Amino acid sequence: MLFLAVNFTFHFQLFKFKKRVFMSYDVIIIGGGPAGLSAAVYASRARLKTLLIEKAGCGGQMAVTDLLENYPGFNGGINGFELATKLEAQARDFGTEIIYDEALSIEGEAVKSVKTNNKTYETKTVIIAAGTKAKELGAGGEKQFVGRGVSYCAVCDAPFYKNKEVVVVGGGNSALQEAIYLSKFAKNVTLIHRRNEFRAVKILQERLFSVPNISILYDSTVVKISGNEKVEKLTVENCKTGNKSELKADGLFVFIGLIPNTANFPQLSINKYGYIITDENMKTSVSGIFACGDVRDKMLRQVVTAAADGAQAAISAQHYIENS
Repeated sequence: MLFLAVNFTFHFQLFKFKKRVFMSYDVIIIGGGPAGLSAAVYASRARLKTLLIEKAGCGGQMAVTDLLENYPGFNGGINGFELATKLEAQARDFGTEIIYDEALSIEGEAVKSVKTNNKTYETKTVIIAAGTKAKELGAGGEKQFVGRGVSYCAVCDAPFYKNKEVVVVGGGNSALQEAIYLSKFAKNVTLIHRRNEFRAVKILQERLFSVPNISILYDSTVVKISGNEKVEKLTVENCKTGNKSELKADGLFVFIGLIPNTANFPQLSINKYGYIITDENMKTSVSGIFACGDVRDKMLRQVVTAAADGAQAAISAQHYIENS
């Protein structure tokens, strides 16, 4: 009986040891957008044992972008999903392990633990490339009609609105790009912006103004979304006069900004908007943790800058391991 107990204890401890070693990495990357995938390519190519944790699907917002016109090397542009697929394949070819789960927390110092919904993984370094999520409009009925007429992704949902009346809210690059894309499917697109001029780059504005089935409502915002089983009409308020009117709509697409996915990393220094503060080498306020891409505090959030951030983060992580 004593032998069985000792034997069980030995095998249990051996199992724990094997489990710990199996789940130990040089680098764990949180997020599979262009920043995370770029970091994975560079880290794996440097022969670091690399795990990438992505909660949805690789590519992030890039994967749901119809056309990337300004990514270097692709004259005429490239579809975002296609580029995401290429980056993912490249990372895997160099040896990156990719799992689909959500990173809930990071703990530890010299050796760090990344806890997910299903397991806890050990690593020497962490690269946070968690990206951002769409900001909600805050209008009445918005949550009620998500998936039933309210959307935050034109590429995902545009085919459902063929020959229908669609409204887009926003005034930046994303809003104009998505309005132009939706105009290929919808009968009419109404773009609503709370100011009297757009923040988007001029080339997008020129393109938008040339599309015949797009109309614009300036100085306005949507305050209420109504319907039975799906969106049927919107209450629009003029920001200057306060006057309200109703607008028939089959769908509402919201592109008013982004929120960084930093809630699970409270130990890091962030700015007043919630973005992670780093230096030029992607180092955060915590030793051994790096951040890259749209989740960090920076001026320009583009696929090309995200990819560059990811490369730098991986090299910084490599140097940290070599000097530890």
